[in-house]
Amino acid sequence: MIGSVRRALRLLEAAGSHDGGAPAKQLAREAGLPLSTAYHLLRTLTHEGYLRREAGVFVLGAAAGRLVGGGLQQKRRGMILDSLARLRDAVGAPVYFAVYREGEIEVLGVSASEAAPACEEWADFRETAHAHAVGQCLLGQLDEKTRRDHYERHPVEAVTPYTVRDLRSLERRICSLERTRPVTERQEYALGTVCAAIPVATGDTAATLAISLPLHQEDRLLTAIDQLRIEVDTLLNTLPLSISI
Repeated sequence: MIGSVRRALRLLEAAGSHDGGAPAKQLAREAGLPLSTAYHLLRTLTHEGYLRREAGVFVLGAAAGRLVGGGLQQKRRGMILDSLARLRDAVGAPVYFAVYREGEIEVLGVSASEAAPACEEWADFRETAHAHAVGQCLLGQLDEKTRRDHYERHPVEAVTPYTVRDLRSLERRICSLERTRPVTERQEYALGTVCAAIPVATGDTAATLAISLPLHQEDRLLTAIDQLRIEVDTLLNTLPLSISI
């Protein structure tokens, strides 16, 4: 074990235990370090942004905050993937969780298995929102101005022979969507695959949960998406979908 790393971490822990910061002598005492060693490590930690010196005391810096934030983000991601796995097992199909953020579609989680493989992303999901149920469901939650901006950056183009062919047809479909009904598509994004998506309430962020099935299981699609909706309603209080997405 590297002793200097251990000593630096003890200093960070000591500094983090004081909301208003603490002087070097107090941090050295709490970390069990000689004052000269503590001074050297404190200078290094301050230079790297893990600590910040203010009015003679040391407080945690931005770099330390990023470490904490990254750990929390990873924990939330793990919770989301665990929840998606539970949904996958309940409906017997791969489950996708995606949001529309900063002008782009972002898939935050996919849970699949050998028995329920996910659809291969052979064309960029961000550029083909018009062609898959995930994208159409998200577009349907946006206002017209935001959608128009999206179309300008990602024009409507055929991905398969079944893809909606033009913007006017797509807008007619988007405007006819009913919030209580799932969005479905048949081989519009990937040949041999059918998909369905439902909107998810996450505050101001457009979000969706979706499933996909091979074409020969198309007769299961609506039953599976209805089951997904039931499972989501049951698990909504435990799903961390609205936290820092």
